[in-house]
Amino acid sequence: MTSITTRSRRRWLAPLAAVAATAAIALTGGRFALAGDDLAPRTAAELLADVQRARLDQLSGTVVQTADLGLPSLPVPGGAGAGGAASIDGAIGQMLSLASGSHTWRVWYDGETRQRLALISSLGESDIIRNGTDLWFWSSSDRSATHLTLPADTNAQARAAAAATGLPRTPEEAARLALDSIDPTTKAEVGPAVTVAGRAAYELVLTPKDAATLVSQVRVAVDSERKLPLRVQVYSTKLATPAIEVGFTAIDFAAPEARQFDFTPPPGTTLTQVSAEQLVAAAGDGEAAAAVGADRARAMRVTGTGWSRVVVAKLPAEQENTQAPGSPTSGGRDALSRFLGGLPRVTGAWGSGRLLEGTLWSAVLTDDGRVALGAVPPAGLYAALAAK
Repeated sequence: MTSITTRSRRRWLAPLAAVAATAAIALTGGRFALAGDDLAPRTAAELLADVQRARLDQLSGTVVQTADLGLPSLPVPGGAGAGGAASIDGAIGQMLSLASGSHTWRVWYDGETRQRLALISSLGESDIIRNGTDLWFWSSSDRSATHLTLPADTNAQARAAAAATGLPRTPEEAARLALDSIDPTTKAEVGPAVTVAGRAAYELVLTPKDAATLVSQVRVAVDSERKLPLRVQVYSTKLATPAIEVGFTAIDFAAPEARQFDFTPPPGTTLTQVSAEQLVAAAGDGEAAAAVGADRARAMRVTGTGWSRVVVAKLPAEQENTQAPGSPTSGGRDALSRFLGGLPRVTGAWGSGRLLEGTLWSAVLTDDGRVALGAVPPAGLYAALAAK
């Protein structure tokens, strides 16, 4: 069960993590600006309150995600299989591919118990489909499906579905994750009106006051009528175009057709069944893992403030690899070693290590087992590593 949920999460967490990490930002809401001649004026604070109060009942649409994160192009195998090194390498390769280029998603939403998310690519289609107590993961490229039976209890359903997919349980929860922090390090204002997916929208413009960050601006287009976010653009100081953009290109607020939530595995599909009891147990494991993660978070050291904060942490001690070559453990370690081996070496008063430098953030993995991460140029990481 653990391997099933892990593989499922890998497929979907990459784009979600990118959006969540850039959307959970510091805001101020006192600045006033006009949204445009055709829309009623709103302050940034009023617009943020509108987003938090917005209600989503139903929708369907197409979302396009583009990313230019400046990550190195590394030769990671893309093959997938039932297990072992190939499937792990394929998952890593897919995550790296989502960090660059353009990707198209279809989404259908009909309340908290009927949802579907589909990633469309030249290689096929991958779906998450929830219909009541049925939760399906489907990949057309390798003709594999996993069927999870959610508990009958609604609260247990939400916990189990969140454990299986890594997704927020409700749109309101997703909004709270993105808008729950207010900080004086950001200027928030409402820019001119924009049109997204054929709909008039306000644009909330968030500009860091800190010149040390790689993030130059974040723009959030908010539907003028329904007050739901339609597009997020994150700009880097290194690029004229958005480093990350996620937005609807088409949207319909009518109820989706019921057939969109029905799924029957095609003939020849490799099918895995997971019971409600296994899901509840997995959710419990996830809570324990979260507790361990919280302990590690308390051991982290944070330098700086606002957008130029840098997190320095000690990496967990590497466990001895006793698995045979080609096992899942050795495959994952080999893939990680290839990735790290392609990064440039850097040295300084703080020590030595390898640098991953992107358009929105930088990371240093030191030879003595530390990692420094922040939305700053490498010099900011080196200073944080050298600080006592």
